[in-house]
Amino acid sequence: MRRITIFISLFFALFAFSGNLSAQIPHASLESKTIKLNKAAFLKKVVNFEKSPTVWNYLGDKPAIIDFYADWCGPCRRLAPVLDELAAEYAGKIYIYKVNVDNEKEIAEAFGITSLPTIVFVPMKGNPSAGTGFLPKETLRGAIKDLLLDKGAGKK
Repeated sequence: MRRITIFISLFFALFAFSGNLSAQIPHASLESKTIKLNKAAFLKKVVNFEKSPTVWNYLGDKPAIIDFYADWCGPCRRLAPVLDELAAEYAGKIYIYKVNVDNEKEIAEAFGITSLPTIVFVPMKGNPSAGTGFLPKETLRGAIKDLLLDKGAGKK
């Protein structure tokens, strides 16, 4: 009987302690800053390829990166935390969008996505440029600086 009492006391003590710990962890830091897009959001925030299938007319108010990915793709899974870190680092300066090609086949088809991950860099002016495969964080930082944030980025 004494063992049961000790076990119950320990259980409640651990339960109370873990509750206090979780209250101290800021939940905002656990949230991803990348933005997952479905077709409706893509048409509204990026480009309406249904209205203008041959003309690129970016609809955003900040430059963007679009990550075309799939859940089963190993390099895509390796890239995801890197993009989350960059989204936090460049918060307020760029958007980092994610499009799951398995769920949004029409978007992937419209943009000819055949390799994963495909990363599209969308400047405010001019046409986007793309890269495929896993890109290291420093490479992505360089592309953000050169293609999206430098004065004159995207001008043609």
